[in-house]
Amino acid sequence: MINHTKIMSKGKFTGTDTYIASDELMAAVDIARHLEKPLLIKGEPGTGKTMLAQAVSKSLDMELYIWNIKSTTKAQDGLYVYDTVQRLYDSQFGESGVDDIGHYIKLGKLGEAFKQDKQVVLLIDEIDKADLEFPNDLLWELDQMEFYIHETKETVKAKVRPIVIITSNAEKELPDAFLRRCIFHYIAFPDKDMMTQIVHAHFENLEENLLEQALKTFYWIRSIRDVRKKPSTSEFIDWIRALMLGGIDPDTIQKELPFLGVLMKKDEDQNLVLDMNN
Repeated sequence: MINHTKIMSKGKFTGTDTYIASDELMAAVDIARHLEKPLLIKGEPGTGKTMLAQAVSKSLDMELYIWNIKSTTKAQDGLYVYDTVQRLYDSQFGESGVDDIGHYIKLGKLGEAFKQDKQVVLLIDEIDKADLEFPNDLLWELDQMEFYIHETKETVKAKVRPIVIITSNAEKELPDAFLRRCIFHYIAFPDKDMMTQIVHAHFENLEENLLEQALKTFYWIRSIRDVRKKPSTSEFIDWIRALMLGGIDPDTIQKELPFLGVLMKKDEDQNLVLDMNN
């Protein structure tokens, strides 16, 4: 077990009231901070990858910048964009300041994070949605914490290195050169004890029999081999809330499987579970 006290002298990440982190995950966050490297997070959907950055931001009282990656996202989008269309529009209508190119430079999330006077948290969410070259296109910026704006001949360099958290759903393999520059952590799916802690962090005065029956049913569903989309932690939290709102008798949960659509989002999965439960 890693000794956290030897990693960071102050401001350790310890999770939050609503984000229960394992010792290994807390250690990974602190190691990435200490080594000044991006933290690459993988894990099943719904295990809290994106919420980790929010928890780190809250726990360490730092501002959070979120760069949501899409299939069309380019690395340049996170640095800056030169708005040539707006400049052309302004010139046609005689607006003042058209000669100042800097007026038309819009920083992306990476650029905004670099400009801050205090350390911030930067989330690059679902990096594997972009094309294969996207991670490699960020190697210099993540290494050196700077980039060059050609239009204004200005170098934007981070005043304080941000805490960079990168999530991936493993839809694509990430380049080796990129992986070498990251600290990696896989968020394992919570066992029953951890899940109990997570649920209690979200609900006060939860009836223990309801939780016990819901847990038993939930992990039975996840154990079914042919289920294509296994229910996630976030879906389990939603299901608990639905069971409470519906006033469901805990002793009927496993037999009747109420509000199954909160857990199962595919017809074939629902039918499979219902067939096996009969």
